[in-house]
This record gives sequence, structure tokens and C-alpha cells, in this order.
Amino acid sequence: MLRGMNQTTIKNRQIRAQFNSDTIRVYQAYSSLIALSALHHGRFVSPPFKMERMTWIKPSFLWMMYRTGWGHKDDGQKTILAIDIRREGFEWALAHSCLSHPPAGVSAEEWATLKADNPVRIQWDPERDLHLQPLDYRAIQVGLSGEAVSLYTGQWIQQITDISEQALAIESLVKQGKLTEAKALLPVEHEYPVHAEIARRLEMT
Repeated sequence: MLRGMNQTTIKNRQIRAQFNSDTIRVYQAYSSLIALSALHHGRFVSPPFKMERMTWIKPSFLWMMYRTGWGHKDDGQKTILAIDIRREGFEWALAHSCLSHPPAGVSAEEWATLKADNPVRIQWDPERDLHLQPLDYRAIQVGLSGEAVSLYTGQWIQQITDISEQALAIESLVKQGKLTEAKALLPVEHEYPVHAEIARRLEMT
């Protein structure tokens, strides 16, 4: 279970994140080349970051740990970054998004138009526990492309932090069976409020 969340209240699709009145924290993992550049500049710059590619941001810490295997999966994801971005930027992304699959009842033509009009893609994947096993509710992934990438790299990012050592420390405690101590190091993630129209767009339940 995530710190700060009561599992009985968690909906199947709900954005959970660490946030304050100004920013929301998202996670990405990169090679040392891209990560060191981003840490030095306080934002992603090209090169080495590729602006033309879709970039996925994840508000769930444990989903990020699953995706990267605590930073062990491959050299391209060994450096795990926590990125604090403006809430208005994150909400712009949600308002200019569509699901990564066509909604029920939408024709192929309508779906093509929807994708062309919205530079952000949304995926819902099973949330993970401390053992990186799937839970029965979902975590959001937000894929940015085109205009969204430019805004993300140029305007939204407020701070970038390397949390690779924190990830390894938690993993070590899990391996030792010290789950209470591991949970104490997790970021506190709460339900992120979204407008009813956004919830409808993202098929949140």
C-alpha cells in the first residue's frame, strides 16, 4: 500500500502523486548522459535529450520502480529522476490528452482526429506494491509529444532531483524483509484532484 493512501478508498483509476499547491512530482529514468545534462541545466536540453520523441512521465513512485527494476533493468534507465513540474502544466497535459486506445463508440476517423488534436497520450497500468507486484488498481502514465514536450522542457519543470540512491536504499530494505522501514522512505502520494470533464476524458472511476 502507498503511504498516505487507504487502500479501501482507492478507485480503479485515480491519479495519485506527491504534490503541493504549486507543483506535482513525476518520475523518469534515463542514461547518465541525459540525466547529468538535465541535472546540470535544471531542464532537458537537446542534445542529448531528443525533443522529437514522445516522453513518458509517471506520478507513481512504485510504478517507476517497477518500470526500471529499481534502476537495474538496463543502462538507459539507471538514473532515476524526480521532476517537480508546475501543476498548471500537468493539468494542461491532461486537458490536451486522449487515451492510448480508442474509446468505445468512436469511429476510426474520429479517433484519428482526436489523436491529431491532442499531443498527450494517457495509459493506465496496474499499480505496484513494494515487491513490484501488480495491485488491483491502476497508475497513470502521461506521454508527451510535440507541443507538450516543448512546454514540459521549456516552461513546466521547476526542479530535477536524482533519486537513484533513494530507490536502491528502499530496494535493499525490501530484500532484507524490512518492509516497515522501506515504507517509511516512500514518498507520500495522495489523490490528485481533477475536473469532472478531465475525469470523463480519462475514463477515471
